Amino acid sequence: MVSYNTRDLTLTAIRTCLETTRQTSFRLVVLDNASSDGSADAIAEAFAHEDRVELIRSDENLGFAKANNVVAAQVDTEFLLLLNPDTECHAGAVDNLVGFARETPQAGIWGGRTVFADGSLNIASCWNRITPWSMLCRAIRLDALFRGSEFFNPEAIGGWKRDSVREVDIVVGCFLLIQRELWQRLGGFDLKYFMYGEEADLCLRAAQMGYRPMITRSGSV
Repeated sequence: MVSYNTRDLTLTAIRTCLETTRQTSFRLVVLDNASSDGSADAIAEAFAHEDRVELIRSDENLGFAKANNVVAAQVDTEFLLLLNPDTECHAGAVDNLVGFARETPQAGIWGGRTVFADGSLNIASCWNRITPWSMLCRAIRLDALFRGSEFFNPEAIGGWKRDSVREVDIVVGCFLLIQRELWQRLGGFDLKYFMYGEEADLCLRAAQMGYRPMITRSGSV
């Protein structure tokens, strides 16, 4: 988890991850990107006696990509889970996602379902890649006119409610599970991406190696 000036949100994200993950052994490594709102001190104080939480204090804002690479280098677990500090894990979210990953190793990268605070769907857990056709549809507003159409709204995968198992081009980094071995083979995030776009690049590079990222509805944040 990478934190930057999101103190209260980060504390909640950590708590819900700890409270809802019952079957999976894990370390929750939080890197604070030189926040000015007291995030690092608040995390250290709130979880001083929680062995599963480890805090890394950065002296500078490394950005999302580099910060995650730093965190990933600290762990030797089977999987790496990228979890945004503004998320709240629903019951069994991590356990279910890890279970799904073990059932579908060919995917290499997995994501779950994201919802807003009121429980309504947030489609931003995954996307399909940008193509000349998708750019044309966006330019002439066909994607807006036909939001439910996968043909005219291909990047958002049309009207799919993220309520079934499906291969996708891109799993978004707010809730992204990846085999640590695959992460290492890919070299982690490409550092030319300071923030935004790095997970798309990661997933597309994994696909070039034969992996097929997948989404499941069984894990929600």
